[in-house]
Amino acid sequence: MTIVENPPLIVQSDMTVLLETSNPNYEEARDELASFAEMIKSPEYFHTYKITPLSLWNAASAGVTSDQVIASLEKFSKYDIPELVKARVIQISNRYGKVRVVKIDGELYLETDDEILMIQMANEKTVAKYFIADPEPTRVKINPIYRGHIKQALMNLQFPPEDLAGYAISDSLDISLKLSSFSPRPYQNSAVSSFFAGGKGGHGVIVLPCGAGKTIVGLIAMSKLNTETLILTTSITAVRQWINELVEKTNIDRSQIGEYSGEKKEILPVTVSTYQILSSKNKEEEQKHFQLFSKRNWGFIVYDEVHTLPAPVFRITAELQAKRRLGLTATLVREDGLETDVFALIGPKRHELGWKVLEKTGFIASAECYEMRIKLPDELRMPYALAPKREKFRISAENPLKLECIRTILRKHQGAHILIIGQYIDQLRIISDELNAPIITGKVSNSVRERIYNDFKTGKIMNLVVSKVANFAIDLPDANVAIEISGAFGSRQEEAQRLGRILRPKPGENKAYFYALVTADSREEDFSAHRQLFLVEQGYPYKIIDWDVASSVE
Repeated sequence: MTIVENPPLIVQSDMTVLLETSNPNYEEARDELASFAEMIKSPEYFHTYKITPLSLWNAASAGVTSDQVIASLEKFSKYDIPELVKARVIQISNRYGKVRVVKIDGELYLETDDEILMIQMANEKTVAKYFIADPEPTRVKINPIYRGHIKQALMNLQFPPEDLAGYAISDSLDISLKLSSFSPRPYQNSAVSSFFAGGKGGHGVIVLPCGAGKTIVGLIAMSKLNTETLILTTSITAVRQWINELVEKTNIDRSQIGEYSGEKKEILPVTVSTYQILSSKNKEEEQKHFQLFSKRNWGFIVYDEVHTLPAPVFRITAELQAKRRLGLTATLVREDGLETDVFALIGPKRHELGWKVLEKTGFIASAECYEMRIKLPDELRMPYALAPKREKFRISAENPLKLECIRTILRKHQGAHILIIGQYIDQLRIISDELNAPIITGKVSNSVRERIYNDFKTGKIMNLVVSKVANFAIDLPDANVAIEISGAFGSRQEEAQRLGRILRPKPGENKAYFYALVTADSREEDFSAHRQLFLVEQGYPYKIIDWDVASSVE
């Protein structure tokens, strides 16, 4: 067993792991730890990770065994690993695949090698209600309509099933890549290989950093499957970016690509749609749009930004288990805790690549992250003190002194392509007016959005104010500075996505700058610490600057 000198980990009996950030082996330990544990705290000197069932099951689905997890902990731990931790890692990891969904002679079965486990499942109403025959000692016939539902039920019982039942025959479509116009990067090809998992895959999630070309991963997978494909994404802007990529990088004729959105209702061999149109508050409208899933015999469904999946799309996906399914995301973090539903219904995490790994190769820009702490003006201190908790957050988020801090940053980065990103529209409008910078919100028409985005890309405008509509799937390759003035409470994935807007590779120094403007000693400061967790785990420490003292960015 390999043990490093000066090991940086302390493994605790409650399945938490402390990682010493100043240790010379910090980065190596962090990268190994991230494959089977989740970061939960990131104070200055020790980061805290938690080994959870889901983190171990994702590791197991990627071929990381319990022995390898334990060996990694022993390699980097200062002290002996508690026996309880070893036992729990073995117990939890080995639960993955104890139950399998298989197809035998055209019928769907749950299968296990453990007869006692079969008896246990038969006595669990949440699972047994999907049986359509009396169980045999090691298998039972299930209703194929409820393939996704039974997988969710088994996840809740802490027995994540391995789905080996394969897929229904679907309508074919010749799809090839125009390799004369681009070359897939090695890690993109590796991601697709992991997705197919030597023939056992075809459903699952690929996690790649923002700016790493997740769309290309989807196109490569499509070219290997040669089947009619439905692509779901976050906005009309993202829909049209997908369509442009399909036209530029594949042999699919534009006449075969449909846009299903609020503006068009085309259903063609390759159709790109938005989650929003499938999540109407009007149930009758929602059902009408859900016909999209049955209008054609899709063989492949791509879920772009899969971590944003709304509940209605989860529901319909539970019934689409006979289709191949690919989730693409920069982070599987969900603040609602529904990562287990992504695992059950889309599939396990098949491939993940660290942000800093791609930074070192130059495929994404390097980034410096700053937290600018700004005092609340004296005239707002009393209203803040008297406000309820939720209103405290908004008062601190809309701190008017943030405007002066923005001006400081703009002076420092004169000539850069700068995004100013926020949550509250009134605040954004004030900043837009004060800086004479265009603004994009949800109410701005798509034609105007596209014109403004194009002006930003071509350098006609250098500063752009955007609401949360720009959090996802917006391709602005020249943006190299982002100023976050307000956000959705403690959302880790939003923080990651916002940094991602500026990580496309750039000529020259290939460097980006991210500023989070936070009111000091406020509710916003509390939430900010949680927002930063995912990025800190990826190796992006925040430099804290008291703007009132610094008066300029160091």
